Amino acid sequence: MKTIQIFDPALCCSSGVCGPETDPALVAFAADFEWARTQGVNIERFNLAQQPLLFAQNETVKGFLARSGKEALPLILVDGEVALAGRYPRREELARWMGLTVYSSFTPAASSCCGGDKCC
Repeated sequence: MKTIQIFDPALCCSSGVCGPETDPALVAFAADFEWARTQGVNIERFNLAQQPLLFAQNETVKGFLARSGKEALPLILVDGEVALAGRYPRREELARWMGLTVYSSFTPAASSCCGGDKCC
């Protein structure tokens, strides 16, 4: 099984979904992260504020930070190789990397909401 590692910028907590001004991208990613875990994906997150030694010990991450700076985080590695940087992956990307299928819970209506003499 492949491994996905997310190297987060310095966040106030492990998920980054806390405090009065929560980043909507982090809220969405937190849900996608949990979805991946429920699918059995080997996925880990590392927070620069809480685990700086892990950033320094990983040669790929260390080199990335030397070239691009911490402003370019998050950095996502799949099996130790850079898969994405600068934003969090979407569920579809996580699924593609792991060979999974994403099923949507949205089912479009069979007919239009507009019909007859009623207008939307």
